Amino acid sequence: MYYGVYMRKIFVLSVFSFVVFVLSTGATFANIGVGVNTGKIQVDEKLKAGMIYKLPSITVINTGNEPADYETTVAYHQDQPELRPGQNWITFTPQKFHLDPGKGQLVEIKINLPIKIEPGNYFAYLEGHPIATVQKGNTVLGVAAASKLYFTVVPANVFYGIYYKIVTFFNVYAPWPQRVVIGVLIIGLLFLFKKFFHLQINMKKPDSTNPENTKISSL
Repeated sequence: MYYGVYMRKIFVLSVFSFVVFVLSTGATFANIGVGVNTGKIQVDEKLKAGMIYKLPSITVINTGNEPADYETTVAYHQDQPELRPGQNWITFTPQKFHLDPGKGQLVEIKINLPIKIEPGNYFAYLEGHPIATVQKGNTVLGVAAASKLYFTVVPANVFYGIYYKIVTFFNVYAPWPQRVVIGVLIIGLLFLFKKFFHLQINMKKPDSTNPENTKISSL
């Protein structure tokens, strides 16, 4: 009899402790939240080796009720059949940022394909998540939201890759590459003009030691 009462007390105490733990844990994680405004990015254009491409931007939102620092990264599905783009192929601007509750950050995305790349279908998650923080002695981890990225790379040799790298670099970062090239050309032309003009002056300058250039006056 006494043993049964004792076990019931242990059971009630265990359930109570479990409920308190769940509620406290849920409250801790509820303070930090994240969302993205785009669920899927499908690049319909067939991409080429060496290509630099601007992807649609995504907005990362703090859906929690606590301010936090966030970052955007590339992630993959463990058993995905598609090829995986390299982590360094995709850049985010900005990659890390701070968000107050309910606020969002527009993140621009570029994909820079290498000159030599395996053709085929690629897939990755463009993931936004809070940077690991400590609240009330607990580390907040595992909260994330992501947009699915799909694109296809067509076969191309290395020479085409170099060509597309140069062309798309000028297109994506215009007008600065064009301005740099024009500046270099102007400097080169000025250098050649100065050198040629100086050479012409030296060629036309009379030599006072040459008797042919000395005039003799008669008395």
